[in-house]
Amino acid sequence: MLTRRRHLASLPLCLFASGLLASACATKGQVKLLQGEISSLRIETARRDSVRASALAAIIGLQQRIMDSLVAGREALRTLDLRIQADLTGVQRQLLQVQELTGQSQSRLSEMKAALDQRAEQAEATVLARPPADTTATPGAVPPAGTPVPTADQMYQGAKTQLNRGAAATARRGFQELVRTYPTHELVSEALFYIAESFAVEAPDSAVTYYTQVLSRFPRALKASTSLYKLGRLESARKNSAAARAYYDRLIKEYPRSDEVDLARDALKNLRP
Repeated sequence: MLTRRRHLASLPLCLFASGLLASACATKGQVKLLQGEISSLRIETARRDSVRASALAAIIGLQQRIMDSLVAGREALRTLDLRIQADLTGVQRQLLQVQELTGQSQSRLSEMKAALDQRAEQAEATVLARPPADTTATPGAVPPAGTPVPTADQMYQGAKTQLNRGAAATARRGFQELVRTYPTHELVSEALFYIAESFAVEAPDSAVTYYTQVLSRFPRALKASTSLYKLGRLESARKNSAAARAYYDRLIKEYPRSDEVDLARDALKNLRP
């Protein structure tokens, strides 16, 4: 009986010791599990750090390449700017050379024009300095010895130059002198025509007189058909349609192949009845 009681008294103590042993075993497992998780976490962290390091290295490399590209671009721009400046300098030098050459050409042209004008003035002065022609002398007679006489061509060119410059009165005197000095020369018909031209604006009646002389004295001259057309224009300007029509009709009839025929036909269409 006594033995049984002792056995029952020691029973809770055994149970308590078994519980403690079981608790100790569970704690060691959990510690190992925790240690495994910590190790895995460290491995994952290390892997992530490696990835981040690689990405950071790639970013740094890209940034360096961008910086290198910017430096290279700046250097290329600087080189291009220097080249453009050099090209502009060359172009400016060429422009200066062209301006200098142009200035020299203009100066040369001015000198040539001045020389031609001087010659024309000298020819005119020679013509005007001649004494008046003797009305009793034979037409075309040679003037006294020692008197410089320009040729018909010189007189014609000098007078034509003055007419082109707008000096109608001076040109007229030159052409009239040619007609007096060389009455049978082939240039007389053109001299008479240009005398008429010099009168056309300020004295239409005098112009009609000289145009008519061209027609009567030189009907086959080059200026004959032109004189007819000019007569028609003068009469048309003076509102004399009948006279203008007569001149245009005569031009078409007598000079059908002249350059003024088409002009005369057009003028006839525009004439009022």
